[in-house]
Amino acid sequence: MSADAASGAAPSYRVWALPGMPEVRAGDDLAKLIAATGPGLVDGDVLLVTSKIVSKAEGRIVEATDREAAIDAETVRVVARRGALRIVENRQGLVMAAAGVDASNTPAGTVLLLPEDPDASARAIRDGLRDTLGVEVGVVVTDTFGRPWRNGLTDVAIGAAGVRVLDDLRGGTDAYGNALSATVVATADELASAGDLVKGKADGLPVAVVRGLGHVVDPADTAGGARAMVRVAADDMFRLGTSEAVREAVTLRRTVREFTDEPVDPGAVRRAVAAAVTAPAPHHTTPWRFVLLESEGSRTRLLDAMRDAWIEDLRRDGRSEESIAKRVRRGDVLRRAPYLVVPCLVMDGSHAYGDERRDTAEREMFVVAAGAGIQNFLVALAGEQLGSAWVSSTMFCRSVVREVLDLPGTWDPLGAVAVGRAAAEPAARPGRDAEAFVEVR
Repeated sequence: MSADAASGAAPSYRVWALPGMPEVRAGDDLAKLIAATGPGLVDGDVLLVTSKIVSKAEGRIVEATDREAAIDAETVRVVARRGALRIVENRQGLVMAAAGVDASNTPAGTVLLLPEDPDASARAIRDGLRDTLGVEVGVVVTDTFGRPWRNGLTDVAIGAAGVRVLDDLRGGTDAYGNALSATVVATADELASAGDLVKGKADGLPVAVVRGLGHVVDPADTAGGARAMVRVAADDMFRLGTSEAVREAVTLRRTVREFTDEPVDPGAVRRAVAAAVTAPAPHHTTPWRFVLLESEGSRTRLLDAMRDAWIEDLRRDGRSEESIAKRVRRGDVLRRAPYLVVPCLVMDGSHAYGDERRDTAEREMFVVAAGAGIQNFLVALAGEQLGSAWVSSTMFCRSVVREVLDLPGTWDPLGAVAVGRAAAEPAARPGRDAEAFVEVR
């Protein structure tokens, strides 16, 4: 709370740009440069420091000819791409254009990378000002962002020290007594944008001061820095929010064999089916059917019958009882899933040619179309943050599956898909060079 608010006056604060900052060079001590301007800082002030001068002081400068390589090196994940523009997640966890590699306010022929650890940079400035001036202030390192669904740029916090970066109001009530259940205010971002109003982009004023908001200063520095503001992947509802990011959904589609007990939302599965049936198919047909086993009873009946049929097959093959038991245990991935789907192929609308070779090709066309639909289904499940495992077992006992599930004789089961929340992060996918699978003629 500001002094005005504590005295009953209307809450207020002041923000001004700090004049007198010299050109910053690699190796400069920013705290000493700020202190040398005679800033008149007092306890409870917040300094807003443009990341560019932090990057310069830390030597985060590369030749402009290396910009694309620098973007590659700073990128963890490409979120979207349009022409030469890339929106990426960088090594600091920030999602932004070009990984924050910037050619503005830097000498010609060079570009700036973001600070290696913006929170550590903010701590160093804060500690230096305490040592030099004896004041307890907060420090926010800022950078300029664009935002999805909003035109224009604004400054946000990418590093912080001694500042309550988030103000969690959940559990409180508003002026009308309504419970606040989702309100977490991005205080550090609000401070950053306030500072940007007075710093400007081309005025040589890289530092601003906010006074009157002492309640946002955290002398014990318990907030954890601006890194706490980065939304983790599991909570990011828009991680796959652009058409370009569909490729990321394909990458996220992984075979999951261990699931949590969390129930699966049937609506999510139906949305995945809606994506599945957009696949191409021959003769304007719809060769896909998806049997959703939503009750535990239906799953158990099917899996028990399939297990019995499998054991009989293995015994006919001369397998020992010990070998049979091991194989059955390995095949239990479907039992570990809270939800099962049995995709089926139907050939309604197929053509009969009266020629065995042509009839074989006709079926192959339908099988390929069904596989395309199932791939759509698996990718859409990944977009719903659901893990899956496509297992072929129902193809080896189709008559059993049809009988247990009461399916028409013309429906051919094409395996079964186990669906659920992954119990752990999947192992790293082995790298594959796409060129190894390409032939050009």
